[in-house]
Amino acid sequence: MTPRTDLMEEEQPVAPIRELSAREFARWTWRQLTSMRTALVLLLLLALAAVPGSLIPQENLDSVKTTNWQAAHTTLTPIYRRLGMFDVYGTPWFAAIYILLMVSLVGCIVPRLGVYWRAMRAQPPAAPRNLSRLPDSATYTTSESAAEVTARAEALLRKGRYRLRRAPAGAATGSGEVAAERGYLREAGNLLFHLSVIVVLVGFAVGSLFGYKGGVIVLVGDKYGFSNELTQYDDFSPGSLFRPSMLNWFDLHIHDFHVDWVDSGPQQGMAQGFKSQIRYEDSPTGTMKSYNLEVNHPLDIGGTEVFLIGHGYAPEVTVRDGKGNIAFSGPEVFLPENQSFLSFGVVKAQGAKPSQLGLEGLFYPSEITLNGQPVNVTGDIGDGTNAMLSLQVWKGDLGLDNGPQSVYSLDTSKMTMVAAPGGKAWNLRVGQTATLPNGLGSVTFDGITRWNKLQISQTPFKHVALSGVVLALIGLLGSLFVRPRRVWVRARETADGTLVEVAVLDRSGADEDAAVATDLVARLQGRAEEEPS
Repeated sequence: MTPRTDLMEEEQPVAPIRELSAREFARWTWRQLTSMRTALVLLLLLALAAVPGSLIPQENLDSVKTTNWQAAHTTLTPIYRRLGMFDVYGTPWFAAIYILLMVSLVGCIVPRLGVYWRAMRAQPPAAPRNLSRLPDSATYTTSESAAEVTARAEALLRKGRYRLRRAPAGAATGSGEVAAERGYLREAGNLLFHLSVIVVLVGFAVGSLFGYKGGVIVLVGDKYGFSNELTQYDDFSPGSLFRPSMLNWFDLHIHDFHVDWVDSGPQQGMAQGFKSQIRYEDSPTGTMKSYNLEVNHPLDIGGTEVFLIGHGYAPEVTVRDGKGNIAFSGPEVFLPENQSFLSFGVVKAQGAKPSQLGLEGLFYPSEITLNGQPVNVTGDIGDGTNAMLSLQVWKGDLGLDNGPQSVYSLDTSKMTMVAAPGGKAWNLRVGQTATLPNGLGSVTFDGITRWNKLQISQTPFKHVALSGVVLALIGLLGSLFVRPRRVWVRARETADGTLVEVAVLDRSGADEDAAVATDLVARLQGRAEEEPS
């Protein structure tokens, strides 16, 4: 028996799936990249990628802290180094996220600029056919003609700073209408905000490419100083397109440094203010200038900013060898380990004979303690009144011929400790000398010199980025507080008089439309003299 074909479901042909051409695939990829969803995902990825840079010490910001962290985490250090965790913001993967985010934002914003521009220049829309269907509307009947009503409505709305679109009353039809709108600055605010995002991105990008940031420790005193040369920096992080010729010429030294300490109460011994008296020259033939450098008050020298970010102490030590010759003399920077400025440092006397000498130890600014922390209630911490230098002395090969070493670490693998009588450490006060056994020489604690940690940076186009941020705030305020509102007035002559319809639509969602419609009706009827709201 042959089945009836009219009862069988007719099969529909299926279109074959074809591969996208290169042009179609590129267009699809561009649409995906420039979608707002992709921009938000990239922004989240950028925030997550920046987290390690906040938790892990960065070499370009604090090389000493990074070195200490690596020494304390020997297992994680090789892994983190392969991932670039010690220079997160300079890694290729971080740059890739930033570049993709910038392209995505530009692709999202630029098309919308045209939309905003056309919306801002467009005329108010014509009145809907049924104004009474709008939630906030009102009607009344008057003996005036439609032309008189629309003329009065136009005059009132123009005084209220509305943009008008008027359909004049026709003599044959006996009707007319006025469409008005204000709040166009809301669209201008959106336009300004989106433009400013591009300005900020460009400003930061140019600044990061051509700028630099470096750190240097400068001893306090007229005989010490700093010249703005690459060799003078302790750490230096340049932009990808930075060239040494971009460095501004200047020379500075720290004439004096003053710290205000809390001398009573629970915060006793804590610093509450810092001030460095800087003297500098901004050109080889210029005159010496002065500036009081304080925290958050940087010194600007031709676009290069100098920040005060830290301070500490450098004990002045003299090391004499077994023949009485000076193998080392001068201040050596010790790095603070806590808020009481208990500091650690090393001294290397390579030229000592018959054996090289290395010193490592702690500098105690004061021996007075409060709650287990050293403080000084009689004067400035580290003024020498109660300071003490505790050193471990080593003899042997410093290993300086095997390659560069950190000035804050001592390689004791080929050295032997020279113990002090009754203990390992040699404790010295200012002016005291320790004579080493077996004719090795002596160590003298001569005094204390201060040092300041300065951050020196140059960020081109930073004013452009700042201007973009200011414009973004202005645009955001405009888009938040400017209320776009549309008003329609229609007059139609009937047998009972002229029927006037008024409708108001607030596009920002405010609950003032009914009051605005009622107020406008009162003015049209001559019951109010004020300008429409």
